[in-house]
Amino acid sequence: MTHSENTSALGMFERYLSVWVALSLATGVVLGLALPALFETAAALQYANVNFIIAVLIWVMIYPMMIGVDFGSLKDVGRKPKGLCITLVVNWLIKPFTMALLGLLFFEVLFVEWVDAQSAKEYIAGMILLGVAPCTAMVFVWSQLVRGDANYTLVQVTVNDLIMVFAFAPLAALLLGVAELTVPWNTLLLSVLLYVAIPLIAGYLTRQRLAWSLAANAEAADVSARVAEFTSKLKPYSVIGLLATVVLLFGFQAQTIIAKPQIIALIALPLIIQSYGIFALAYGWAYLWRVPFSTAAPAALIGTSNFFELAVAVAISLFGLNSGAALATVVGVLVEVPVMLSLVALANRSRTVFDARSAV
Repeated sequence: MTHSENTSALGMFERYLSVWVALSLATGVVLGLALPALFETAAALQYANVNFIIAVLIWVMIYPMMIGVDFGSLKDVGRKPKGLCITLVVNWLIKPFTMALLGLLFFEVLFVEWVDAQSAKEYIAGMILLGVAPCTAMVFVWSQLVRGDANYTLVQVTVNDLIMVFAFAPLAALLLGVAELTVPWNTLLLSVLLYVAIPLIAGYLTRQRLAWSLAANAEAADVSARVAEFTSKLKPYSVIGLLATVVLLFGFQAQTIIAKPQIIALIALPLIIQSYGIFALAYGWAYLWRVPFSTAAPAALIGTSNFFELAVAVAISLFGLNSGAALATVVGVLVEVPVMLSLVALANRSRTVFDARSAV
């Protein structure tokens, strides 16, 4: 496949990505119902509640983006503190608390007649766990789709991961009202290793290899062009990895989705409101603060998406596999992809207006 043909194929994938995701959702549910033993076997391939198949697919998604990270430009990130400030304030001082408030509002006030008290508390707990876990891996995909600054996205995610190691347990304990919270640290550390460290190292080595293949006196622009040509060949596989991940996640939860459709809808509503509200807050703040689009869009998307692997693992360890908390975290997975794709589309449509203001 030529470079132009490959670019055209990627354009087709991106243009109709919502359609492919919808088909993947349906395919996952159908396969999960038809072949439950197959998905049970796939689900068992895990360590510390991190599924190896999902890990590989996410690796395929983010590896092309890691190749584009130029460590030489990281020295300039400190000159653009506004995007990182927005990310940290939204992720750690706003999002967990708004998620908790929405959970209380919906399940202790608005939905009180439809959900028993014990289940309501568990659903709220699952929502809180999602709110306290900012995105680690998928944000690289969303950043790519809005053509965000890859280096800045990496720094934002890295700082969030470091904060998460120290802040997740006490913040979750505070919001859950639990004196002691058992956090699966091996799940957190293994996930960061799989979804950030290994792809980053592989991307760096690949970039160095591409640079070495050029003449010794090659300009930085030549290296960037070579990297762009190479990554353009890999990007369609990144989209395929996303779709395969969706199929698996929905296949794993097919029985629950069919058995409890109304409960899923009740949980999904406040999660969707939270996602659009947090994005509007972060993106609007960046707009008023005149942050460039390439930094602002990933900053808003990081605050909106969740580290669902950790949220699911903690919910299961605290409340059990069949608990309402575990179900709520899974619903978070179900709604995240279509919601995030809609926000990516919204961001891309506003790029011109956004950058026009930041340039003033």
